[in-house]
Amino acid sequence: MQEIPKYKRVLIKLSGEVMAGEGRVGIDPTSLRSLALEIKELHDLSVEIALVIGGGNLIRGASATGYDIERVTADQVGMLTTIINGLFLRDLLERIGISTTLQSAVPIGEMVAPYERVSAIKDLRDKKVVILVGGLGNPFFTTDTAASLRALEIGVEIILKATKVEGVYDSDPLKNPSAVKFDYIPYEEVLQRNLRVIDSTAIALCMEHKLSLVVFNVGVRGNMKKIILGEKEGTFIGG
Repeated sequence: MQEIPKYKRVLIKLSGEVMAGEGRVGIDPTSLRSLALEIKELHDLSVEIALVIGGGNLIRGASATGYDIERVTADQVGMLTTIINGLFLRDLLERIGISTTLQSAVPIGEMVAPYERVSAIKDLRDKKVVILVGGLGNPFFTTDTAASLRALEIGVEIILKATKVEGVYDSDPLKNPSAVKFDYIPYEEVLQRNLRVIDSTAIALCMEHKLSLVVFNVGVRGNMKKIILGEKEGTFIGG
């Protein structure tokens, strides 16, 4: 039976921690290759795919004080880390036969093309996987917010936020074994409860423009494909 995707154009937000696999820092080649193969499964369904990558596998701006550096510097290091992550993922995707384009909000010379909305949309229509790095190019904005803004700019139908947990919980499941997972939660409730699985600025932006999100565990093989096909997985955030 032919598999028909529910969504034709999506943006997948990958955290830096996903790039690191079981470790907390760096890049895990095994995890990255598994991720690339899952992306290929979606691509084979003719889904138009954009990726926004975080930099938390090296540093988070919010943890700048722990490194004894300024927040702006920490955010700049994080932006550069997203570019490194993007280069790794681009190479893997190309080597398994997927045409890609890598665009950065941070000017980086000839190595990476600058982000340009019209170009990104054209590449999506040409069935290239568009990898968006460098965040928004400014400090104090998370890559969650970058993902929401880029998703709106390029007209995706839904954001898939890939995490290491099963979805959105009423408390941190890593700290509270009794935490309850939501199958669905409205934007407003995410903000009211101050649930930190997604940056509040990103949620507010999606709420204003009625762009839905799904938070899911990317560590379980096949979850992304299930969501694309319209199956219930993770936590759906919407109006």
